[in-house]
Amino acid sequence: MNQDNTPNFGAYDEYIEQHFDSMVVELREFCAKPTLAGQHIGLAEGVAAVMGLLEPLGARIHVVPVGEVADDAPPVVLAELGASQPTLLLYNHYDVQPPEPLELWDSPPYAGDVRDGKFYARGVADDRADLLSRVLAIRAYLTTIGELPLRVRWLIEGEEEVGSPHLPPIVDEHAGELQADWCAWESSGRGTIDVPHIICGLKGLLYVELHATGPNHDAHSGNGSILPNPAWRLVTALSTLRDERGNFVMDGLDDIADKPTEADMKAAEAMPFDEQRELALYGLKGWQRGLKGREALYSAMFEPTANIAGFTSGYGGPGSKTIVPSKAVVKMDFRLVPRQTPEAMLGLLRAHLDARGFDDIEIVDLGGLYPAKTPVDSPLVQVSADVWRDLGEKEVIIAPMTGGSGPMSLITSGLGVPVVMTGGVGYAESRAHSPNESIRLADFKSAIRYWGRFFAKLADL
Repeated sequence: MNQDNTPNFGAYDEYIEQHFDSMVVELREFCAKPTLAGQHIGLAEGVAAVMGLLEPLGARIHVVPVGEVADDAPPVVLAELGASQPTLLLYNHYDVQPPEPLELWDSPPYAGDVRDGKFYARGVADDRADLLSRVLAIRAYLTTIGELPLRVRWLIEGEEEVGSPHLPPIVDEHAGELQADWCAWESSGRGTIDVPHIICGLKGLLYVELHATGPNHDAHSGNGSILPNPAWRLVTALSTLRDERGNFVMDGLDDIADKPTEADMKAAEAMPFDEQRELALYGLKGWQRGLKGREALYSAMFEPTANIAGFTSGYGGPGSKTIVPSKAVVKMDFRLVPRQTPEAMLGLLRAHLDARGFDDIEIVDLGGLYPAKTPVDSPLVQVSADVWRDLGEKEVIIAPMTGGSGPMSLITSGLGVPVVMTGGVGYAESRAHSPNESIRLADFKSAIRYWGRFFAKLADL
């Protein structure tokens, strides 16, 4: 230790340098295990892999077994190590997205190929490398500095990629094992201007299917002038959720959605935003609704959304087939801002459609998540930024919200623990959920260096 009780991280960094090649091998071995919650593939292997990482650290592990909440629920791994106060809770997940379409990968999705300093594998950015960077940081700390300066608790679930449907009762039942002073969530990383992002909140989510029916069988389209077409029925209903400019509209929406706070807007205004780089990520020349410049940044963080994720009806094969389809289904996700809840949004959607004569359209609720947020001026957020500055980063972006969703509200609202997303390995072109998902190995190394310093600085807060 030096005179101000801050550990000397010279030996810590040297350890990472000397062992980094073997750390990459561990990352490859971890990413070689497909763990798909939606397809019930590799769940036991995923738990075993996580335990194999935590046990050598001396962690005390409690696996909440399959069947405790639901017969098909992937196990949740709860772990604890260290004994010093205060306490930090870490959140990660061991499930990954399916790799399809396989033909769009430049290397096998579970091979862990390294090209031009980038590591390619399904789940490496979301969030295998995040999880492993924390494990490796603890290992390096224990080896070169000594006992952790705080207690670390860990929640590692296996169905984040399908909306964490069985996690709420587990968090409630095991609240004592999860109580902490702070929580560090998975993810974050670097954006298009290549500086670290710290994220203070997640939007909520409502996922639904809308079902419409027409004739009791696919019919000849010669009768298209008299037979009700369920695809048109859904198209017409969906059009009521947008005004003439393309803005999301719904009866009662403004009454249940909070506007960003003054502190949120101040933080958002301080965020750099390179519009052309952001557009280039998606191969676009402009945003929807004619949004320009920082309007797009603020909309992505602070506005509720209604998104069509998929539409199925009739014939989609090669050539032509002239039919009036019997059924039509649209999948939609609604991203929710603070004070919106999945239950309230589901009720508004039903009332909105009914008021316009669409009471025949069936709504199937596929699940939801609550929005979650930590104030941007929280000491936890400030420590998160300070660690990046200690590592030589001149600029750090603090984002009040992000457009993504997750079960963060179980911790912020359910347990009353402030949460931050920081220290992540993703970068602007990581392509999480897409073919050729990747991280940069330099970012992986930086994340390992970050977490040891984060533990030490947080312990002194």
